[in-house]
Amino acid sequence: MLGVLQGFALILGIIGAGYLAALFRVVEGEQRRVLNNVAFFVATPALLFSVLRQSDPGVIASPVILVTSAAAILAASLFTGASRLWFRRDLAGTTLGATCAGYVNSNNLGLPVAVYILGDAAYVAPLLLVQLVVFSPAILAILESTRGNQRGALVALGRAASNPIIIASVLGLVVALVGVPMPELLMGPIDMLGAAAIPMVLLSFGMSLRGQRALQPGTGRSAVFAATALKVLVMPLIAWALAAAFGLGPHEVFVATTIAALPTAQNVYNYAATYRRAETMVRDTVFLTTFASLPVIAGIAWLLG
Repeated sequence: MLGVLQGFALILGIIGAGYLAALFRVVEGEQRRVLNNVAFFVATPALLFSVLRQSDPGVIASPVILVTSAAAILAASLFTGASRLWFRRDLAGTTLGATCAGYVNSNNLGLPVAVYILGDAAYVAPLLLVQLVVFSPAILAILESTRGNQRGALVALGRAASNPIIIASVLGLVVALVGVPMPELLMGPIDMLGAAAIPMVLLSFGMSLRGQRALQPGTGRSAVFAATALKVLVMPLIAWALAAAFGLGPHEVFVATTIAALPTAQNVYNYAATYRRAETMVRDTVFLTTFASLPVIAGIAWLLG
C-alpha cells in the first residue's frame, strides 16, 4: 500500500508542477501543446518501443488484455443503452459518451500507474495498442460518418496506420517476438527519450487544468455523471468479475481491475474537439474521471494488491 501512495504522490506532484507552471505564466495559453506534441510524437513512441522490445510475448498476449478490452466494450454498451433511454444524445454524442465510459487513459496516466504501481509498463502498452488499432478507427469512422463522409472507415484506418505510437508499438512487439538484439548505440538515445515521456505528459496535463471550469449548468451533466460512474466504478467491477470467471491468478485479477479503473483517455477529447461534437461533455468526463479514479485505484490496491 505504501508503494501505491508513493506512486500517486509522484504522479500528482508532477501534475501539480504543471499546474503551477501555468498559474505563474511560465507556460501560457496553447504553449503547453508543444510539450504535449513532443511527448506524443517523440518521447512516448520511444518509451513504448523500449518497453515492448523487452517484454515477454506471453505478457503481451495475456488474458488481462482480453478481460480489459471486454470490460471496455461492455461499459460502452451500457452507456449506449442509457443514452437511448434517457439522454437522447445524437450518434456522435452517444459514440463519444460510450468512448468516455470504456476508453482508458493508458498513455498519460496509465503508463505512470503501470510503472509505479503495477511495476511493469508492459501491462498497459498492449492495451494502448489495442485501443489505437481497434477502437480508435471504429470511433473515428463513426464520427466521420456524421460529417457525411462515406469514406470514414478508410480515413480512420489511414490515421491509425500513421500514428507514431502505433508504429513504435508494432516495431517493439516485432522485436520482442523475433528476439532481435538491439545495439546500445541505438537504444541509448531511445531510452533517454522514453524516460522523458511520463514527466512531459503529466506536466502538460497539469497545465491544461489551469482555468478549466467543469460541470456548468446546461452542459448535459447527467451524461457526464453516467459516463464517469461507468468508467471508474462499473468497468472495474466488470473486469474483476470477468478475470475471476476466467480463473486468472490473484496478481492478474489485480492488474486487470486496476487497468479498468484508469480514467478516460485525454485523446477522446481530441476527437471531440476535432469533430466539434460533445466537447463539453467529454472534457468534463475526462476531468472528473482523472481525479475520481485515484481513490478507486487506491482502494483496489488495498483490497486486491
